[in-house]
Amino acid sequence: MKIGMIGLGKMGGNMRERLRAAGHEVVGFDLDESLRDVSSLEELVGALEAPRVVWVMVPHGKPTRATVEQLGDLLEEGDLVIEGGNSKFTEDVELDAILSPRGIGYVDCGVSGGIWGRENGYGLMCGGRAEHVELAMPIFDALRPEGPREEGFVHAGEVGAGHYAKMVHNGIEYGLMHAYAEGYELLTAKDIVTDVKGCFQAWSRGTVVRSWLLDLLVKALDERPGLENVSGYTSDSGEGRWTVEEAIEMAVPMPVISAALFSRFASRQENSPAMQAVAALRGQFGGHAVKLLDDAASKDEGQVEVHPGAEPKHDDGERPGADETEAAPDADDAGPSSGSGSTGGQAGPTSGSGETGEHAERSGTDA
Repeated sequence: MKIGMIGLGKMGGNMRERLRAAGHEVVGFDLDESLRDVSSLEELVGALEAPRVVWVMVPHGKPTRATVEQLGDLLEEGDLVIEGGNSKFTEDVELDAILSPRGIGYVDCGVSGGIWGRENGYGLMCGGRAEHVELAMPIFDALRPEGPREEGFVHAGEVGAGHYAKMVHNGIEYGLMHAYAEGYELLTAKDIVTDVKGCFQAWSRGTVVRSWLLDLLVKALDERPGLENVSGYTSDSGEGRWTVEEAIEMAVPMPVISAALFSRFASRQENSPAMQAVAALRGQFGGHAVKLLDDAASKDEGQVEVHPGAEPKHDDGERPGADETEAAPDADDAGPSSGSGSTGGQAGPTSGSGETGEHAERSGTDA
């Protein structure tokens, strides 16, 4: 089968290679001239045969909308657009409304697997009309992991259902990651535990908490025992926020995922105004000592304030080594990801060009 791929970053580029390895012909476009097969969307559409199938892997928001709008002018009735980035499910409905009156199909596809998907396959969650999903099934079968289709692919429902499922997937991912992280900190805090990494590794087979995320934490501890020089500052892809928003809208209790999301917010604050207010209130109603930024408040004798494995808060707002930043790992070394890496509507980064053009080519990957 012949398919067009727009956006050849870490995800799109690896997906192109997996499809080619499965015998499909892929025509790729990217703003980075060194990555692309054709120089324009017009040339990409011209290289395909009806019914044309075009997969879009660019940042969600304005870049995706601009790309789909242009494809709507270039494609013909019977053609199909697959949006494989991390668009919000409500955006899928809007994009389908652009293409549907022109007889062009639209399928939203949540993709999980990160940079490891090229070898292991991608978990795929699709939304759209049955005939459009069926048209692209050879592509889905090539991208998903080997084995039963239902263990790596789902037609989740109507337009938007694929990205909705991926949103919930990422929300769950937030909770799982944070549970492992809290367990890691408690193990490091207890002096009788001398092999923290070994504990996690021992859980990797036979236990109820075994998972790929657990395996990746073991890998991270192999590469950096004690996670030396790793900043606790943690971004979010936006999908965790959407998940919590939906929980509120649908009156679904979601304390674990909400707490994991808010913990990421807390990781970015050197000094929290909310906790300043809590400290001040304790001083008002209980007469507790209020620690000011330039002094040391007393504490109950024997009470552990910060465990030995943690770095105490720096009152001057500076962290040791804060000016020592490391280059991001190469794609071959980076961990998996399933979000776009952006929570805004602005165009995402282009492949090193520094441009944010009409067709920003990259779609990031995890939470």
